[in-house]
Amino acid sequence: MSKKDKIEDVETNVEDPENETPQTEELSVEEQLQQDLDKEKDKFLRLFAEFENYKKRTTKERIDLFKTAGQDVIASLLPVLDDFDRALNEISKSEEKEHLKGVELIRNKFKNTLESKGLEEVAAAVGDVFDADLHEAITQIPAPSDDLKGKIVDVIEKGYKLGDKVIRFPKVVTGS
Repeated sequence: MSKKDKIEDVETNVEDPENETPQTEELSVEEQLQQDLDKEKDKFLRLFAEFENYKKRTTKERIDLFKTAGQDVIASLLPVLDDFDRALNEISKSEEKEHLKGVELIRNKFKNTLESKGLEEVAAAVGDVFDADLHEAITQIPAPSDDLKGKIVDVIEKGYKLGDKVIRFPKVVTGS
């Protein structure tokens, strides 16, 4: 074997590195593009989910706003409702039955109108267990009997809620 034959034999056994490089680069370019595509898809999905959450949150806030839109007006009318209750209590002590019927009609109409707007009374009665989440304790007195310890002894002012939100907690006296 001559030198020339050996060189040709070596050249045929060795593959051309230039031919292999473009294939490797093509694969790496394809892989790079696939990775970029995956990243962009992930960004898009996250952005889409964030936008969906934003839409749900703003829709819920809008619904809550409509439910409690008149909260300030209704809260300012609650003392008038309290005055009607006091007036009914005092008129019922007198012998003026016609006045009692008239005030009772007006009070019922006023209360029904407020209830149609979503106002509900928060239940608080003498003997109920005091719950700090539902009641506002004005004062604490020694319990008249052992069964009233930790319970409501007197209700000073009624409480009301508008929808699910309490706009005025019932003011109570508790026994200790």
